[in-house]
This record gives sequence, structure tokens and C-alpha cells, in this order.
Amino acid sequence: KHQLRANVSYAALPTELREMLQRRLGDLERQLLSKVAELEDEKSLLHNETSAHRQKTETALNALLERVSELEKGNSAFKSPDEFKVSLPLRTNYLYGKIKKTLPELYAFTVCLWLRSSASPGIGTPFSYAVPGQANEIVLIEWGNNPIELLINDKVAQLPLFVSDGKWHHICVTWTTRDGMWEAFQDGEKLGTGENLAPWHPIKPGGVLILGQEQDTVGGRFDATQAFVGEMSQFNIWDRVLKAEDIMNIANCSTNMPGNIIPWVDNNVDVFGGATKWPVETCEERLLDL
Repeated sequence: KHQLRANVSYAALPTELREMLQRRLGDLERQLLSKVAELEDEKSLLHNETSAHRQKTETALNALLERVSELEKGNSAFKSPDEFKVSLPLRTNYLYGKIKKTLPELYAFTVCLWLRSSASPGIGTPFSYAVPGQANEIVLIEWGNNPIELLINDKVAQLPLFVSDGKWHHICVTWTTRDGMWEAFQDGEKLGTGENLAPWHPIKPGGVLILGQEQDTVGGRFDATQAFVGEMSQFNIWDRVLKAEDIMNIANCSTNMPGNIIPWVDNNVDVFGGATKWPVETCEERLLDL
């Protein structure tokens, strides 16, 4: 009945009014269809933006995961296997590096490395070598307000080195079992020498070589107060006393001489506890820092 009445009422309207209503209904229908199409376009655009953002985020995450995987595996991610540094930014008992190779029996050695630290008091322990029965077989340490010390078989020599100014420094220490002779070099210059440091004691083989911590037992029992804070690179060990000329040439970047016992290469250094490896400044850039 309502529909019949509506039809009758509509039919009863003047022709002009009916045409006007039809036009108005047509306009409203077109506006509605246009709005629906606009909303569909916005929905599609929003979906595309969300997908692009999701893809960009996933790409970034995958890149980070690949980098983490490379670091964990110890694969070289640097331009050259030796162009990296180990960063130990906190004084803790759990950040450290470990050299995979160990030492043979030694009757002489030279240890050289670049380091940068402004830690106070004392830069801590750049490296330590421990063997069963002797945790202090070879240790380089600056602890508290003491000067830098070289320990061989728990015997001590104080070194006139000063490296806690936050700049890169190249340091070398040499030692020979004959009379326990030692030398200390900083930035290519010999600053000290002495004797009677564990004379006639051969360095024992098969121990553990740690970067950044002092060992109280082989490979462990680190003391946070003795930890190295800073960065280090180019840690090399030779089984002989290098000539002063060779040490100067290494320090001033005129020669590259990897250690014949322990060379500084990426796949020979593991890092633990949050210690990290980063590309290192060039040798020339480190010289400019002096």
C-alpha cells in the first residue's frame, strides 16, 4: 500500500518537478560512486605504502642480522684482514678479545700494538698471556696510579710509557731471556731499557692470550679494575727482538711487518661480552692523532 501510494504520489507530481528530482538523484548517485572510488584508491595507496615500509624495515633488519652473523663467525668484513680495531668501551670483567693462536716456547719476543685510551686511573691491561701454573707469564698493565708494567713470569719491570691521553700511540716491548734484557718503545722512540727481568726463563708454550683483561687463571677470573678501556689494533708478536730501526719504520707507517708468531688478522681474533670489531683508521690517520 505504501509503495502504491508513493507511486501514485510521484506520478501526481508535475513533469518538471519529477525531472528535477531524477537529476538530483543522478547527481547524488554519481557523487556517491566517486567517493567510493576515491576511498578505494586511498585504501590501495595506504596498502602499497605499508608494504613498502615493511619491505624497507625487513631489508634493514636482514642487513643487521647478516652483519651480526659475520661478527659472530669471525669472518673478515674489512677491506683488508688486518684493517680493524677492537673496541673495549667499558671497565668490566666480561669485555675482552681472545687470540686464537697460542705461543710456542720463546727465548725472546717483541710485542707491538697501537692503542688509544683515556681511562683513569690507569688504562688497564692491553694484553695478558697465562699458562698453567703461571697466570702472569707475560702481562702489560697500567693499574691504578702505578706506571705501566711489564710482567714476565710474575717478575716486574716499570716502563716509562705515557699513553693515557686519548690519542693513538704505537708501543712496543722487547725481551730476551739472556740476562732478562728489555726495551720499551713509544711512537717509534726507545724510552727505556733494563735487565734482570726473569733472566734465563723461557716463555712457556700453549697458554691463552687475552686482549683487554688480566688473567688470574688461564683464560679467566678477570678483575674489572684491571680491564683495559679503549681501542687497540695491529697487535703483533715476533719470536725475536726487533731492531730499533724496524720498530721506527712500523711506527711511522713506512713498513708493514706482521708478527711471525702472532699476526693481527681478523680471523685470529674473537671478541666477547660486547667487545666489538670496527674498521680502523689508516696508519697515517693514527699518526696525525699523535
